[in-house]
Amino acid sequence: MTAAYFTPRTFSFLSELAANNDREWFLANKSRYEADVKEPALRFIADFSTPLEGISPHFRADPRANGGSLFRIYRDTRFSRDKSPYKTHTGIQFRHDAGRDAHAPGFYLHLQPGHCFMGSGSWRPGGPALRQIRAFIDEDPRAWKRASRGTDFRSAFELSGDSLVRAPQGFSVDHPLIEDLRRKDFIAVAQLSEDDLVSADFLDAFTALCRTAAPFQRWLCRATGVSY
Repeated sequence: MTAAYFTPRTFSFLSELAANNDREWFLANKSRYEADVKEPALRFIADFSTPLEGISPHFRADPRANGGSLFRIYRDTRFSRDKSPYKTHTGIQFRHDAGRDAHAPGFYLHLQPGHCFMGSGSWRPGGPALRQIRAFIDEDPRAWKRASRGTDFRSAFELSGDSLVRAPQGFSVDHPLIEDLRRKDFIAVAQLSEDDLVSADFLDAFTALCRTAAPFQRWLCRATGVSY
């Protein structure tokens, strides 16, 4: 049996970082971050590249230490009141090759003590993409319902993210799918436990979740005019 990628040490480090979020502590414990968080994550990314190719050839598993699928541990504090220098979670995104940032369609893995999940879809798509998605829902509501309400999909995932308070411009408040049209995020989330993450078969379980999310992801790619 393949050894687990993540271990209880992964979550112990993140928990301690949350309690000691300063540069002095991090530098003293950086070797733990490398061994228990960063290196396992990069190994997971590299090993997921083959299963991901079978799900779609247009999403990327990039195991580079910088600029790849693994998000940086360092927070951007320039415009934030919270000046804590480090993220207390680890994020991994398998982005579409047509996008270069966190807003592109993708599969996502979030590791945080007490809050782990797998995500699929597009977080805060830009204005043009958001308008395309809403128009696609309006033009073919049946296709949207098949993608977002299928039995297998909804047994594992729930739609999540923020929504507008009012109906978006060009749509009536009485539209039968107004709750979907008001969405600002088109993401589906499957909750995970720490036990799930430290299991030796987590790669297979994550791959299965991505396959279950494939119809939703395929619909989203069609809506935004990129290949699946």
